[in-house]
Amino acid sequence: MIIFGTKGYLYQLAILTLVCGHCGNPSAHTLRKRVTKFTLFFIPLFPFSTKFATQCTFCGMEQQISKEQADQLLAQSAAHGAGAPQYGQPGQPGPYGQPGQPGPSGQGNPYQR
Repeated sequence: MIIFGTKGYLYQLAILTLVCGHCGNPSAHTLRKRVTKFTLFFIPLFPFSTKFATQCTFCGMEQQISKEQADQLLAQSAAHGAGAPQYGQPGQPGPYGQPGQPGPSGQGNPYQR
C-alpha cells in the first residue's frame, strides 16, 4: 500500500503598514506565503503550489497577490526598515530597549515577565 497526500506550510514573510482596500484603515498587514507540498509516506517531497496573500489585522480581509507583488512589498519593507528595530522578533530589543532596562517612565518593560 502506498500512502500519499499533501501538506500545507504557512510562512509569515513580513508585517507591513498599508492602507486596507476593504476597510480603508492604515493598519498592519501580514504578508504570508502558503506552500503546498506533495507527500509520500508522510515525507514532503516537492512543492506543487505556492500562493502569496496579505491580511489586514484590523478587519481580517485577506487578499491574494502575485509573487512579483510579494517580492516588491518585501523589497519596500527591507528598504524602509533597514535602520529600524523589528519589534516582536526574537532577540531584538522591544519598545523599551533591551530586556531588563528601564523604560521611559523609569520602570522596566511591563510586557516582560
